[in-house]
Amino acid sequence: MTATETTEAFIASADAHSAHNYHPLPVVVATADGAWMTDVEGRRFLDLLAGYSALNFGHGNRRLLDAAKAQLERVTLTSRAFHHDRFADFCRELAALCGMEMVLPMNTGAEAVETAVKTARKWGYRVKGVPDGRARIVVASDNFHGRTTTIISFSTDAEARADFGPFTPGFDIVPYGDLAALREAVTEDTVAVLLEPIQGEAGVLVPPSGYLQGVREVTRERNVLFIADEIQSGLGRTGRTFACEHEGVVPDMYVLGKALGGGVVPVSAVVSSSEVLGVFRPGEHGSTFGGNPLACAVALEVIAMLRSGEFQRRAAELGEHLHHELGLLTDTGHVTQVRGRGLWAGIDIAPAYGTGREISEKLMDRGVLVKDTHGVTIRIAPPLVISKEDLDWGLAQLRGVLGV
Repeated sequence: MTATETTEAFIASADAHSAHNYHPLPVVVATADGAWMTDVEGRRFLDLLAGYSALNFGHGNRRLLDAAKAQLERVTLTSRAFHHDRFADFCRELAALCGMEMVLPMNTGAEAVETAVKTARKWGYRVKGVPDGRARIVVASDNFHGRTTTIISFSTDAEARADFGPFTPGFDIVPYGDLAALREAVTEDTVAVLLEPIQGEAGVLVPPSGYLQGVREVTRERNVLFIADEIQSGLGRTGRTFACEHEGVVPDMYVLGKALGGGVVPVSAVVSSSEVLGVFRPGEHGSTFGGNPLACAVALEVIAMLRSGEFQRRAAELGEHLHHELGLLTDTGHVTQVRGRGLWAGIDIAPAYGTGREISEKLMDRGVLVKDTHGVTIRIAPPLVISKEDLDWGLAQLRGVLGV
C-alpha cells in the first residue's frame, strides 16, 4: 500500500462513519511533539495552528503530561456531587491569575460562553434589577463564540446559522470596533457586553486602539457587565496573559478555555467577582465533568507555567519577529494585509495567488500546517514553545508558496 493510499484509506473511513461538519486538510496525524506533528506515513509537519491556541504549550509538554499521569493514578472524576482535593486549589489559583474572586468551571469553550450568558442574565435580574425576561446582551458582528443554538443566535455568519433556527432572542449585534454603535445599543435592559478582545475566527481582527478602554468606560457608566471571551486570545497567545492587558483593561468576567487544558484535556471556565458568580444557587447550573480532578490537575500546571511569565515573553518577542517578517510580504503585493498580536496573525492573500484553502494545501505539501478562514485568509498561531529557527523555516515555506 502506498503512502497516499494509506492516508486516503484513513480519510475514507472517517468520511464513511462521521458527520461531515469539518473540512480538514488531507493529513492524518499519528504523533506530535513540541511544534511538530508526524502523520501515519512518517511525514513531519510544522504545526502553525496549535489547535486554535489549545496547544499554546506545545504537543506532549512534559510538565503537563506528568501532571496528568500523576492524577490518572489517583482519581479522574467524582462529579460535583462530591468534593475532591484538587478543586479548591484550581479555583483559587485561576481566580488569582485573573485578578478575580470566583471560578465556575466547565469543559469546552462553548459551554463557558453559555455559562457567561446565563450568569449575565441572572446577575441582571438579581442584582441590576432588570425586569424578568427582558435581559439583553450586546455582541459584535463577525464574532465567533461557539456553535451551540444560543451562540449561533447572535452570529453573523450565514453558514453557521442556516437551517438551525428558531434562534434564541435577547442579543443586540453592533459592528466590531464601533464604540459609538455599542454605546447606542446599550439600554436599561442591557446586562452585558460580550466581546472577543481580538476576533480569531474572523481573521485575527484587532480592534482600533482605545476601543476596549471605551467599552470598559461605557459598561461602567451604564452598570453593565463587560465579558471578555479570551478563549483563543488569552493565556499567553498575544504576549500578555490576557489580550485585554494590552489596553490596561480588566473586564468584569473572563471566559477561558482551550489553552487552559494544555492540549491534554478540555477545560474551560468563567472567572469573575463574588458579586457576579455569587448569584448561583445549587442546582441552577452545572456539568458532570466540569472541574473534574484530572482537568484541575492539568490546569493547575498550566497556571503555574503562566505565572513564570516565560511564555508571555516568548510570544511577545517571537511575535514581534513574526509580524516584521509578515509585514515584508505586504510590500511584495502577494499579501494584502496582516493583522494580529504576539504569536497570532491573520494573513490576507492577494486573490491572484490563490485562496486561503489553496495556500493552506500548498503549505501542507511543504510540511507546514495552517488553517484558512473567510476565503482569502490564513491564520498562523504556532505553539508558544516554537523555536525561532522553526518559525523562520515555516515562514520560508510561505514565501516559497507565494513565489516571493
